[in-house]
Amino acid sequence: MPNKSRLLVPLLAVALVGACTGDPAPPASGDPDGRSLVIAVADEPADLSPLAGYAEHGAAKLYDGLVEHQANLSLRPALATELPTPATDGLSWTVSLRPGVTFTDGSPFEAQDVVDTYHALLDPARKSPVRQRFSMLKNVVALNTATVRFDLSAPYAPFADLLTLGIVSSESLDTQSPVGTGPYRLATWQRGQRMVLEANKSYWDEAPAVTKVTVEFVPDDATRAKQLTKGKLDGAALPPELAVKFEDADGMRVVAHSAADVRAVLMPAGDPVTGDAALRLALNYAVNRDAMVENVLAGKGRVAYTPMPEVLAEFAEPDAVFDYDLPRALDALSSGGWNPGAGGVRVKNGAQAAFPLRYEQGDTVAAGMAEAFATDARAVGVQVTPEATTDPAALAAGPSVVSFGDPFDPDTALYPVLRSGLGGYDNEAVDTALDTGRTATDPAERATMYRKVQRAWVTAPGMVVLAAPNHTYVIRESWDGYQPVVDAAGADATWGAWWNLEDWTPR
Repeated sequence: MPNKSRLLVPLLAVALVGACTGDPAPPASGDPDGRSLVIAVADEPADLSPLAGYAEHGAAKLYDGLVEHQANLSLRPALATELPTPATDGLSWTVSLRPGVTFTDGSPFEAQDVVDTYHALLDPARKSPVRQRFSMLKNVVALNTATVRFDLSAPYAPFADLLTLGIVSSESLDTQSPVGTGPYRLATWQRGQRMVLEANKSYWDEAPAVTKVTVEFVPDDATRAKQLTKGKLDGAALPPELAVKFEDADGMRVVAHSAADVRAVLMPAGDPVTGDAALRLALNYAVNRDAMVENVLAGKGRVAYTPMPEVLAEFAEPDAVFDYDLPRALDALSSGGWNPGAGGVRVKNGAQAAFPLRYEQGDTVAAGMAEAFATDARAVGVQVTPEATTDPAALAAGPSVVSFGDPFDPDTALYPVLRSGLGGYDNEAVDTALDTGRTATDPAERATMYRKVQRAWVTAPGMVVLAAPNHTYVIRESWDGYQPVVDAAGADATWGAWWNLEDWTPR
């Protein structure tokens, strides 16, 4: 059986490790052998089913996909015996399945489990939020008990990246607790507080050395920092300005991951102010992104101009940028009919250039970005009022500071955000390039299409993209096995610093 230890690869991750002396401090769990650890994440999942979107990048701990990502984001087989490859016409992918695997309830893993999982995903009645990612998938069939075939409506070059979807047993599909084959099983889940994972002793690969993982749900950044200080946590994601305080803490280390975490101001298209093309363009020129990265992110991040994550460097268009240019911003407003009004706030057709800007309460990075954006907007006569909220619906509706991104492929990163009818943005040139890019199999053609997307975007932006912050984590130095990885948007217990917890070993 293959060993799941991953190769440590050089990434854009930066270790900010403070000097540490003596023996490691005992884990927050109180377990002197280091077989248990406690981490905190900001967001609690609504559901633990892969069909509900849980762990969409794989590394779910409770489930395995047919393939999994490694530290360098390449794929390796998991429940498959080898990496799947497409047929010559690109319209089907055949996958051979690993023998001798069992689910955590003891039932055997077979081809029918794969078929039933994907059929459930495609069932419109289930309304799976992941279904759109598989819009090219027509059918999945079992060729025998150890082989499945995926049939597509059109070629899709990154299809193998989608096969990280966790497989659940056929019998558990309609239960509240789907059963997987992963390195851990769910022991308890106290909604709003924590969940506890226990090692799967019958795991098909090496059973985890860390046999108990407690995941605390702590939305507030400052509260997570306090719990780390008090020794109640073994690790957590923190914004840079809070993480840096732990650099000299004995027995702790601070690490930073580059991330496909694009932060942007969502501007609803149906509103006469935020949907105005001239105002959107002006605000893109009015934002001082360099200052935002330096002051809000403490230099731990990159400026961003389009929804394309810069970590997908081979697809990035270097000329698709917005210079910090106040005269150009003012000219765009004047040309678009936004004239000076009372109190220095511009007006068009009786409507003031003013809107609230919501951000998630407790998210200090989003709060800092909202304040910085409001200051920059005010300089060109647009009044933006930052407002903290705990209402997910208000954030989704906008105007709001949002986060999105995918480090694996430009299609999964951009299509849900920019395609007309999905992300609230309407641009025919962008749609054409997106559609061509997702069906092209030639890498050069794909790169060309996604650069076209970005060039079309900057002529008519649908929002104001601000920056891509690094993700910083504080981790107790009681275990070996941590490896950096390029993060996606968000920081939950399935990716980021915790993506390979099943490989960690106590010191």
